[in-house]
Amino acid sequence: MGYYTHSNRILVALDCIIFGFDGEDIKLLLIKRNFEPELGKWSLMGGFLEENEDLETAAQRILYELTGLKNNYLEQLQTFGSINRDPVERTISVVYYALVNSQQQDINAINAHNAYWINLSDKPDLIFDHNRMVEQARQQLRYKAALHAIGFELLPEQFTIPQLQKLYEAIYNRKLDRRNFSRKIISTGLLLSTGQKDSRSATKKGQLYRLDTTNYQRYLNDFVSFFPELTLT
Repeated sequence: MGYYTHSNRILVALDCIIFGFDGEDIKLLLIKRNFEPELGKWSLMGGFLEENEDLETAAQRILYELTGLKNNYLEQLQTFGSINRDPVERTISVVYYALVNSQQQDINAINAHNAYWINLSDKPDLIFDHNRMVEQARQQLRYKAALHAIGFELLPEQFTIPQLQKLYEAIYNRKLDRRNFSRKIISTGLLLSTGQKDSRSATKKGQLYRLDTTNYQRYLNDFVSFFPELTLT
């Protein structure tokens, strides 16, 4: 029955901000557009909501199509709906950000989309309002990484404490005291020793750990602050 009389066409898009970590720097997965509009310019990966999809399903689909990855950390960031944000047609964009282990990516899928990992600090100018989207996602990553231990999503399955420290230094763009960081991380109960060492390390700092997934879920779902002092920076 015709309960709704509104007849204007408004598109719903989803844009995905995909963060990775290469051991030194936070990376952003961007595409060099080989299609119109804005041919040859840099943008986020996006797509349109299908009639039979909910928002989360659509965001997961876009992430999978670009990286070949499933079940990654994915969080809705914000909706962007300025009238003229897309010069082609009135489009509302629902933005998600994802944290991925780039070592598990499907390189063929990435190449097929003309996508590249670029240091977040070297981000080129992006189309439309994508610069503002990335900046808000960066701020949200810093906030959430201090409270909910989500930074582990960016690491390989096995890692050392110095590698973990480098990750958090990259997220917050500042040096952290080694002893304090190590003591704090071990006290969380999130690390399980693998009994192995990183072959590239000659010291005990090269001990490899893996994530205790049970305790990790507690830090994600309970009111437990992971590293709250980082929110002060």
